Amino acid sequence: MVINQHQREYKEEVEKVKVPLGKRPEWLKVKLPQGENYNDVKGLMRNQHLHTVCEEARCPNIAECWNHRTATFMILGDTCTRSCGFCNVKTGMPNELDLDEPRRVAESVRELKLRHVVITSVNRDELKDGGASIFMETVRLINESMPDTTVEILIPDFRGVVEAFEIIMKNPPDILNHNLETVPRLYHVVRPQAKYERSLDLIRWFKDKYLKTKSGIMVGIGETNDEVLETMHDLVNHGCDILTIGQYLQPTKMHLPVDRFVTLDEFKMYKEEGLKMGFKIMESSPLVRSSYHADEQARALF
Repeated sequence: MVINQHQREYKEEVEKVKVPLGKRPEWLKVKLPQGENYNDVKGLMRNQHLHTVCEEARCPNIAECWNHRTATFMILGDTCTRSCGFCNVKTGMPNELDLDEPRRVAESVRELKLRHVVITSVNRDELKDGGASIFMETVRLINESMPDTTVEILIPDFRGVVEAFEIIMKNPPDILNHNLETVPRLYHVVRPQAKYERSLDLIRWFKDKYLKTKSGIMVGIGETNDEVLETMHDLVNHGCDILTIGQYLQPTKMHLPVDRFVTLDEFKMYKEEGLKMGFKIMESSPLVRSSYHADEQARALF
């Protein structure tokens, strides 16, 4: 991970006033990955030379999801052009674009017999379209080979380039996901190359094209409950249908520190308030991540 000056200063400031967190709560402990299905999915990804956000981002739900033969494919390689303070995906200059990747993803979806599939990616800011054409082709091939499978894509902001959005709409997904990740006050350290309003406008743009829209945020990274609720209001006002909220967990000592372990009662409060605000689906609990229970969410919407 490449740390910028804002992130370094923020980490130092937090460490000065931080109260020791103590042991990780029981609700944040997960099983070690194992089992026949887990091994099958891992083998398939290696054979097809594919990446998953489950592995690259060290998702705590990898054992549960892979044992249910589900995975979130990460396209456009494994190297990101951005340096977000929370993310374990490596930062650097990506390799050449893999134009065969969409075919291999579609074949894997067919082999796993997925009813719902989530496709995400690294940021590829060096590309004119940010990689939108690869997203579009991946969706097209999945629709062609598995017409009954619903497709969800978790996209970067494409630097707000509308032409990239229009490429996505040539073969639109069933669900368009774009994560805000955190509250606006923390963007300069959590998502230094992103813009809060730009991400909200992206969600509104795709909602205006009649897509089901989704977003996600982390808590326990320095925000307040009031800021979380304000961010939720912003998302509802921009047409977001589904929201996921989960506990931030520090991938390595190089990343931003955990500010606090959010309580189960607080997660319950977020869910209750979100449903009152108008979200159609709320997933709010410590281990929730963007694609957690995504297949169940899709079945509830379609």
